[in-house]
Amino acid sequence: QVQLVESGGGLVQPGGSLRLSCAGSGNIFSIYAMSWYRQAPGKQRELVATISSVSTTNYADSVKGRFTISRDNAKNTVYLQMNSLKPGDTAVYKCNAAIRRRGETMIVHYWGQGTQVTVSS
Repeated sequence: QVQLVESGGGLVQPGGSLRLSCAGSGNIFSIYAMSWYRQAPGKQRELVATISSVSTTNYADSVKGRFTISRDNAKNTVYLQMNSLKPGDTAVYKCNAAIRRRGETMIVHYWGQGTQVTVSS
């Protein structure tokens, strides 16, 4: 009943930019915190950025000043604007959202399908 659909990944040269989007749909009553994670092969999943329900943001030190997380509550969507990309940013990026469904009281974390970001010359 609830889905997170991601878009925006791809191949980009070092120094380039990409914007990732993740849109929630389905039987959604409210979305609370939303986050972006990334995972490279053989490495542990890393929290990249998070944004609260009142748009308070936090970033990993490795992306601070280069990435910007934002949200559009009317569209149930979270974005990740990625500038000055480096080869070390190469990973599968996944969004996560804490969602309360209509008619329910429990809050469940949902994951997007993941989108590949490759930074290479």
